Amino acid sequence: MAKFELKLPQMGESVAEATLTAWLKEVGDTIEMDEAVFEIATDKVDSEVPSEVEGVLLEKLFNIDDIIKVGQTVAVIEMDGESESAGVTSADQKEESTEILPEEVVVSEEKVGNVQELVGSSAQSLADTTRFYSPLVKNIAREEGITAAELDNIEGTGKEGRVTKNDILAYIKIEKPEITPVAKPDVTPVKVPEPLKQETPVSTEPHQVTRVQSNGEDEIIPLTRMGKLIAHHMKESISTSAHVQSFIEVDVTNVVAWRNKVKDAFQKSEGEKLTFTPIFIEAVAKALKKYPMVNISVEGETVIRKKNINIGMAAALPDGNLIVPVIKNADQLNLVGMAKVVNDLANRSRNNALKPDEVKDGTYTVTNVGSFGSVFGTPIINQPQVAILALGAIRKMPAVIETAEGDFIGIRSKMFLSHSYDHRVVNGALGGMFVKTIADYLEAWDMDREI
Repeated sequence: MAKFELKLPQMGESVAEATLTAWLKEVGDTIEMDEAVFEIATDKVDSEVPSEVEGVLLEKLFNIDDIIKVGQTVAVIEMDGESESAGVTSADQKEESTEILPEEVVVSEEKVGNVQELVGSSAQSLADTTRFYSPLVKNIAREEGITAAELDNIEGTGKEGRVTKNDILAYIKIEKPEITPVAKPDVTPVKVPEPLKQETPVSTEPHQVTRVQSNGEDEIIPLTRMGKLIAHHMKESISTSAHVQSFIEVDVTNVVAWRNKVKDAFQKSEGEKLTFTPIFIEAVAKALKKYPMVNISVEGETVIRKKNINIGMAAALPDGNLIVPVIKNADQLNLVGMAKVVNDLANRSRNNALKPDEVKDGTYTVTNVGSFGSVFGTPIINQPQVAILALGAIRKMPAVIETAEGDFIGIRSKMFLSHSYDHRVVNGALGGMFVKTIADYLEAWDMDREI
């Protein structure tokens, strides 16, 4: 019988370790290919780790709440003898990959350069992929020169649509033509330094805490791990930033009418629902482009103006907690692309399927308090950002309408925008002009706009 070491895979470029939160299998349980074995949590998201082989769980090497570094063996799986080749450990693979080629092999400089360029571009593209792939699938992709774009287009048959070993081998057999192998150059592997560990304390209780008295009828509910992180993050933000709010009422009658006119055709042509969220985020992206000094962070006594416009959208989770997936380079998306990204991130947020890199590097945040019926709110800034926008509920209201023939009262769709900003670096004029720009963009919405 062969043994396979199931290791903690790389969950994102910035993730060096994770906490083991649950075992989904017990010693002696049968495990299928791509079946989840345990759950892990980073400081941003939770995720399941699937098995790359079929077999029986032989040994568990960590306990719940243990900290595991990327690449460490977490479990040992016993496989059938026929699958022995699949049980090669990472150490074995490393030894094979660093084997010195015979001196008699001579490769032209041109071929060496081509091979190095191919290997380098393949590794870089696989690192940039947005889907989760097991280390086995990634190794096969690298060996076959499959790019991230090709890998993302392979239809997975594993759990939750994951690409399995059989899926990628079938793709190679169908799509990849036979080519003459090129001798590999003698390339000395470069050891990449391990990312620096950045510890985030979960609990920072003050020295004097007022004790809460409870009787036998009260229910004691401990905070979840994510609840503790959110509590600490919010308290830290209040103590760091000088919060100031600006509120503005917006007439979104044209936006509502336009969406009602095109939403059915949009869903038919794009296969996506058109909500108000991508429209509002598009307006925010344009305002950030106009006022880049809102798209900043503060570090000590210096201001860092962000090159990219990465907008986070706060999403409510089924357990009552919040998570903020980030729309990267939001200013470069048209409305169709924005709607697709928004819907995808929202769906995967609810299903706890976000990757760590999808909740980092945000430069501005939008939260929709109106989805719960709130007219407006005073949101807390998502550090290290300096501002956040709350979208209030859209309501039909009587309003004074000014025309050339005079004023009259009509029914209009209106909402409040609540802009919280850090008064250390964003003054009232800038904070007010920023949110006014968003309002002006929405009120001037073109009813004849095409998707």
